[in-house]
Amino acid sequence: FFSGIRFSLAATMKTQISFLLASTLASISSGFNIPPPPYTHKTSLSAKQNAFERDLRFKGAVNFRPVEETSFFQGEGLSKDPTKRAQQLVDAAVNVAKRRDPDQSLFIQTVTEVATSLGPLFAETDEYFFAFKHMLEPEQLYQFRVPWVDDEGRTRVQRGFRVQFSSALGPYKGGLRYHPSVGVDTIKFLGFEQIFKNALTTLNLGGGKGGSDFDPKGKSEAEIMRFCQSFMTALEPYIGPNRDVPAGDIGVGGREIGYLFGQYKRLNQGRFEGVLTGKSADWGGSYVRPEATGWGLVFFAEEAMKDQKNESLLGKRCALSGSGNVAQFAAQQLLKLGATPVTFSDSSGTIYEPDGFTQEKLDLLMEVKAVRGARLTDYAAKSPSSSYHASERPWSVVDEIDLALPCATQNELEEQDAINLVKAGCVGVFEGANMPTTPGAVEILEAGGCVFGPAKAANAGGVAVSGLEMAQNAQMTQWTEADVEQRLNVIMKDIYHQCADCAETYHDRTQIKEGANIAAFLKVAAALREQGAV
Repeated sequence: FFSGIRFSLAATMKTQISFLLASTLASISSGFNIPPPPYTHKTSLSAKQNAFERDLRFKGAVNFRPVEETSFFQGEGLSKDPTKRAQQLVDAAVNVAKRRDPDQSLFIQTVTEVATSLGPLFAETDEYFFAFKHMLEPEQLYQFRVPWVDDEGRTRVQRGFRVQFSSALGPYKGGLRYHPSVGVDTIKFLGFEQIFKNALTTLNLGGGKGGSDFDPKGKSEAEIMRFCQSFMTALEPYIGPNRDVPAGDIGVGGREIGYLFGQYKRLNQGRFEGVLTGKSADWGGSYVRPEATGWGLVFFAEEAMKDQKNESLLGKRCALSGSGNVAQFAAQQLLKLGATPVTFSDSSGTIYEPDGFTQEKLDLLMEVKAVRGARLTDYAAKSPSSSYHASERPWSVVDEIDLALPCATQNELEEQDAINLVKAGCVGVFEGANMPTTPGAVEILEAGGCVFGPAKAANAGGVAVSGLEMAQNAQMTQWTEADVEQRLNVIMKDIYHQCADCAETYHDRTQIKEGANIAAFLKVAAALREQGAV
């Protein structure tokens, strides 16, 4: 299917029945069972895999070529040794991305990370290789001009993007990022990660991402409003409540979502529908959405530490990077569970409280960052117990730490940072940002005995509650804060067990990253096969 599809017109005319009925009859005659519901830790992983493999080999409208016949291996030949064969297929998958998009380093990095985890699957069944290769190409990728007028009356132009990577599991879902670094590479990397993250939530969500190179810092309220309105005017033809539902990300919070939603209604004669998530709870939003990524991160860490180390978070000293929503609400939940946050950071440096942030100190930090939009130096000026470290990351500041929660941006925790954390006694690293830890740093952390929670699993709380917001919008109702928090807690713990159980089957239970990639991949690949050549 994924390597080349050949439709048999003669067979179709002979049967004179629908594709669905033909598939069903052939399934019965060949003896395979209809695939089970979306995988959770209560479902047999081997049963799901076996059903998928039998479905892959179903001789209906879809046929496969042996992987040896493809151009990837002509003249070379695949090894019979499973380990070498797996590495050959991993390298081939990565080379597909490198050949097509040689200048997209972030996209290639995330493709490499996922493909490496899937090596055992590639070695077992060639079709998994083709399924992964199929996933590397977005279904749609839009780039558009976003003109806007600043307060001096000058017309400016930014670039806008939206990648609709995969709708295999549901409508495209992923945030919008406003940051000068946004380009095709960034959007594709984030969108690709979003496919697997959304698959782990157990909700019917596809993968997408979008944004602009617009920088909201230093812009007036009126300028931000005008830009958001222009951005939505360009984006609106490509989205909808059952097609593509964006949310916020870096640079896009509740204020920006409000302006975007208002313009969407204006363009659609006042139609009020769930086309965006992250809305205010007063007009269609969900409780706990602003807190979801940070709270979910801590719920995941709590379950992982309990399962992997038989430890709670009580008394744990925690280093956090970033100082936005994710870091702030992660710290809030850490305090509730008896842990002690000791650092935050922004692009200028790191603030360190040796004795930890209390709720009062956290409230001060949230006022500085969320209300006033100021730098952490303002917090340092008001907290004599703190120390400010200009141009330094938290990982080089702390000398005694139990957990690290990188919540700022991609590739912020590098090899030397990982060495510092292991020396400081760190036993767990859980990613609140998207791909904040470099591959080399991950290896050092895992070798040092750290529990590692990858972003696609650990920070899935935000998109999970976005999915819950979509459900509430569809029902024209609103659940209570306690109800949403409880559902989020259950989802995050289920995500952890999906990852750990899958890791135990194919690698080792401690390798959560590999388990996350495999569990998500199996679900998306099965959906792709069942839906045909799309």
